Parts: sequence; structure tokens; C-alpha cells
Amino acid sequence: MDLHLKNVFDRFQEQFGSGPGLGPGSGTCLMKVEGISPNFIKSVFKASAALYRTDPWKRLCPGHLFGIRVGKDTDWSGKKQPFPCVQFIGGDGGDIGFNMFRSQNDAKRMTGSRETIQVPNVELLRVTYERESLMFPSNRKMIKSLSLEASGIDRFPVIDVARCTSSGTLRFRHPTPEELRFVYAFMKAIALVHPLLQEDKEGGPKWSRLMYFEPFIETVDVQWPQEMAKGYDLVAVTISHPPGQAYEEKTSSTASSTPTKYAELSREEAFVDIRVYSNGNLRQCAACEKEIHGEQALSCVRCQAVLYCSSVCQKQHLKETHKSMCGLYKAMMEREEELAMNIFMFPCAADQPCKWLESLGIHQKGMWRRKCSCYSHCPFGLLPVKGGLWDSWGGLNDEEFPHDSSFHHHVRDGMSSPILLSGWSEYYNLRSLPLSSPIADILSHPLTVYYILTTLNISSKNLLMKGKEVVVHYLGPEGELDWMPAFAEVGHLLNGLGNVQIIMVGSEVPTNLSGTTSGIGSRVRVNLVRGVYEEEASYLPSPHVIVALNCGLSCYSTWGGALNSIKSMGVPAFFTDQSEISCANAKQVLRSAGLYITHPVMPNPFRSPVKHHEPSSNLPSYSNGFVLGVNT
Repeated sequence: MDLHLKNVFDRFQEQFGSGPGLGPGSGTCLMKVEGISPNFIKSVFKASAALYRTDPWKRLCPGHLFGIRVGKDTDWSGKKQPFPCVQFIGGDGGDIGFNMFRSQNDAKRMTGSRETIQVPNVELLRVTYERESLMFPSNRKMIKSLSLEASGIDRFPVIDVARCTSSGTLRFRHPTPEELRFVYAFMKAIALVHPLLQEDKEGGPKWSRLMYFEPFIETVDVQWPQEMAKGYDLVAVTISHPPGQAYEEKTSSTASSTPTKYAELSREEAFVDIRVYSNGNLRQCAACEKEIHGEQALSCVRCQAVLYCSSVCQKQHLKETHKSMCGLYKAMMEREEELAMNIFMFPCAADQPCKWLESLGIHQKGMWRRKCSCYSHCPFGLLPVKGGLWDSWGGLNDEEFPHDSSFHHHVRDGMSSPILLSGWSEYYNLRSLPLSSPIADILSHPLTVYYILTTLNISSKNLLMKGKEVVVHYLGPEGELDWMPAFAEVGHLLNGLGNVQIIMVGSEVPTNLSGTTSGIGSRVRVNLVRGVYEEEASYLPSPHVIVALNCGLSCYSTWGGALNSIKSMGVPAFFTDQSEISCANAKQVLRSAGLYITHPVMPNPFRSPVKHHEPSSNLPSYSNGFVLGVNT
């Protein structure tokens, strides 16, 4: 090509490049935004990459509109939210990204069957994940000079504000710093929230290809980066689907707590048809705690979760406590099938743990002795130890438990790195274990800790990736004190990179073990400390992460001092509980203690696959079943 023509062609491409979304590329570049700093841009690109990794386009299309509120209206110029309605584009083809609208009406006007329609005089903010090869030279130069994080392999966000004029042409402008703050908060919040959307299989037309979701609303706390903060480190972000979805109940009496989204049970529907719950096992009445046989039990007609010995107890319980919780129980029961773990081939019922363990041939053996009450007379951590790993796993066949071996064959880009796991299927496959092996019931604890360190908490993940040590404060250990061989798997999964020091603190630590340190493999060591956390915390090495598994947070008043210590340290903390309901109750306890929820209640992929049933309920719960995070 003639040099003159080549220069003309290059200038044409820079000015009128093929660009994303609604038409010709705008050529906007964040470096040209007045008042913006390089760190500001880096934070936006990090949040954008984190959202891209959650891949919302697997399920979301332009027809799925989301409402968004970031803080209060008074926090923004004009005393209103800049872009309170959002849609994702590219899920069914085309440019991948999302559009933010000034109103829900604008979003509906501009949403076609497969693409965004140009409507005169309507302004929207666009974030499009564009391949680097298609980007304008100014954007490529910005990415290279600031070493910005890529989304996926070679995609980067292009952010601009577009308006279609009355003549049909498109005009673009740079987003303002305030608009970028709003986009940042949305990206951080939606990445946590959109995986919780539940499909409504009965909610849409049978012929529609569009996936329909149940109405949804959730509030999470997002931490502003230092360069974005304006007097406050955190901001509450509420995501709703559809945009008009609102909380149906009044908010809690505490200003910091999140209102519940479940409607109360009306008096008319409470006693329309009391269903007999047929089950041969002994249960307890939720009101008087009297033991009743399953075939004689009455259950709440709406949630079908709690059981009663008589209609008198049902009416009393409804009036005193159940009325406020019934909607939440109903939502949990509706998710029972979804939350069931069907991948395993061993029995999944632990109402009678001794019989379950006997059926597997591991009753009163090795680490399994802590799975029933037969050894309750022996203090935690002091079970007699016979021999090696085979004895610890109760004499399971060699191919049924993980051996003390590393994963040298697991290499990425020619280098070893911590192995990131998404669930039990991946782990069992990695270890070549049969799905009939019950080891997941004990490994739920160490692998939940590993999942928190490598997936939920970015700072600890980065430390491990750099080969550094992460210090974990592990609160309230009990059975874990006898499961130390299982914690060796954490070290193997680190795959030659990083170390973990776990400091277990609790009143169940035996006096003669307090102050001892155990090396669990070459990359994990465990320190045991007997005592109350708020009294011992100041004497311990500063933690990077705090965890409390199956903590029963909402059931114990003794958590107050520990929560105050966690708040004063400002360290990321993660709590698990058996059921979604108990975790939701714990969420309120944490908020009332002044802790900010950064991870909403979510199913833990490493929960124990063995179902446990509360004595007064039909409601399923799981060891380490759900997890939420605070204070990050």
C-alpha cells in the first residue's frame, strides 16, 4: 500500500473505528477524563476483570433488567442515582458488555429482541469488553502504560456515554469521575449477587427462549478504593431484579441492617390446610419441644419446614416467632432440590450417624469417631491415635482417601501455582477418588478454609500466588482438633507455592495442647490456643483472614466480644453455618455488631454432602452449608 494511503487509512481507523455496541467507536479514553488518577483507572479495570470472570452472560440477556442503588440519593449530584437501571448485552451474540440507563423506561425503549435500539435523545453509559486488537490506539497506549488488568485473555473494558441525536447520529462523551464511581460500585456488587438469581421455571411463557428469574433483591457492602473514597470506606449497594422489586416487609429496627425481602404469612393462609407430615422418625414440636412421631406431626402449610404436635402449638408459635420467619423458611425449602448434592454415591442421611458410619464400615474408627456421639466422653483433640494415614481414614480402601502426595503434574504456563477448585466434582476427579468415598464429610472443613483463602478473599490469594505466608485465625474448633491429617490436603493444594499458618482458638482446646504447634506437611502448620478469642487475640500474630465454621452465630450471646475484636482489627472474616436460614440470621447479628457484609449468603461448594435435619424441622441443613463474609 502506498505510504500516503496507509497514513490516511490509519487516521480513518482511529477516528471511525469499527467500535462496540451502538455503532462507530467513540474514541473516548479514560486518561482524558478530568480529575481522574491512574490508580482510579486501575481500580475500575480490576473490578471490571473480576466481573468478567463471573461470566454473567451465560444466563443474562438484554431482557433481564436490574435495578441498582448505590448509597443514598443525596450522595450524587442532582440528588438522584445516575444510572439506576442496567442490562447485560452480548449473551446471545454481539459485543459483550452492559448498558446503564437513566431510568427503567429508557431501558425498555432501547431494548430490542437481540440488540440495543437507537432512541433519540436518550443517554446511556456503556461498558463493552472489547478485544485489544480492535481498540483505539489511545486506549491501547493507556493499557500498556498503566499495566491494566485484562478481562479474560485479551479483552479490556471500554467505557463511554452515548446519545443518539434526533437526526439519528451518535454522539459520545467521556464519563465523569462520579459516573465511574457508580460503575465501579455496580461491578463489584453484581459480581457477588448475580450468581444467586434463581430460575423461575413456571414464570414465563412455555415458548419463550428467555430464561426467567424469580424476583430478587439483595444489599451488599462495597469497599471504595482509597482514591475513590469520599469520607466513607464502604457503601451499601442494592441490586434488584426486576428493577421495581422492593422489600415487602418493614426494615429492621437497626439502621445498619438489611431488610428482609420475604412477605409475612397472612392469617387467612396460615390455617387453610394443615398438612400431615408423614415420617417415621421422632421429631420435636417447634413450640413445646415435645417429641412426636412423624405420622402424628403437623407442619406449617406455607413453608412446610417446622413441625407441631397440635394446632394449639402451631397457633402459639405463629403468633410468637414463626410469622416473621415463615417466608424465609419457605424460600429455603423451595431450594432443597437445587441445594441437594447428588454427585455422591454414598448414603446421604445422618439422622442416625452410627448406622450411617456402620454401613460404610468406618464406625468408631480413625477420624470418623467425631462423627457420632460414641466418643463424646473423650475431649476434643485427645482421641487415641493408632498409626498412619490409613488408620486416620478409618481403614478405607487405598483408592478411597487422599494420600500424602502432592500435585506435581498440575502446572500452568510452565509454573506451579495453587490449585483453584470450584467444587467436589473437580476435587474428586483431581485425586482420582470414587464418588462412593465419604471423605468429603471430613474434608469439608479444610477445603472450605482453602476455598476462602484462594477464591473468596483476594488479598490472601495474592499472597499465596507470590509464595508468601497467610495467617488464619480459626475460631471455635471442636472436631477439627482430631482431623489434623485432613488439613494436610491444604498444603498439597498449595502445589509448592505459599504457606498457611492456622491458629485455632477456642474453649474446647485441651489445656495440655494449648500453646503447641504442629507441622501438617511442609506448607501448613497449626497452633492451638485455649481461651476466649477477644482475650487472646492481642497476643496472637496478626491475621490475614479470620474464619469460623459452623459457628451458630445467631444462637450464642457469647459472640459479642469476638465480633468487637474482629471489627477493631478490620480483617476479612468469613462465617459458615449449616442452613441458609441460620446464615441469614447470622447476617443480622453481624450487621448489628457494626460489621459490613461483603459476601452475601451463598452456598458453599465444599459443604458436607451429608444431610442433617434439625430435630424440630423438615428443613435440610449441611455442615458448612452456607458462607458469608464481612469487613473486607
